[in-house]
Amino acid sequence: MQLNQVTLPVHDLPAANAFYLSLGFRQIVDSPRYARFECPDGGATFSLSLEETAFSNGAVIYFEHERLEEWVDSLQRAGVTFDQLPREESYLWTEAVLRDPSGNKIKLYRAGDNRRFPPWRVDIVQA
Repeated sequence: MQLNQVTLPVHDLPAANAFYLSLGFRQIVDSPRYARFECPDGGATFSLSLEETAFSNGAVIYFEHERLEEWVDSLQRAGVTFDQLPREESYLWTEAVLRDPSGNKIKLYRAGDNRRFPPWRVDIVQA
C-alpha cells in the first residue's frame, strides 16, 4: 500500500496555486475548483480543493528537504513568511513552520533516517 495524496482545502485557489508554485512544486492539474502538484523529488503528489464555506483544517502537511536551511533562506528572500525558522526538535527533526494563504499549516523539515527509524521505533507484530 502507498499513500496517494493529501488534499488541502483552500479559500482562494489562484493564491494557493501561486504559493505552492513559489515553494518549488510542479503543478500538474489546473481547474477552477481543483489543482494538483508534484513534489520535485520522489513523485509524491498533493492537491488543493476550493472550499467556499468556512473550514478549520487541523492537519499539518510536511515536506522534507535535505538542504532545509538553504531552502528556507531562498524562500525568505522570495518573500515567504515563516512562523518558525528551522529549529531542531526533541524528536530529532529540524523543522520550519509556515502557513499557506488559507491558513493550512505547513512544516518544512529534515529528518534523515529518523523519519522512519527513530531510536524509539517499535515493531508491532500484526495478528
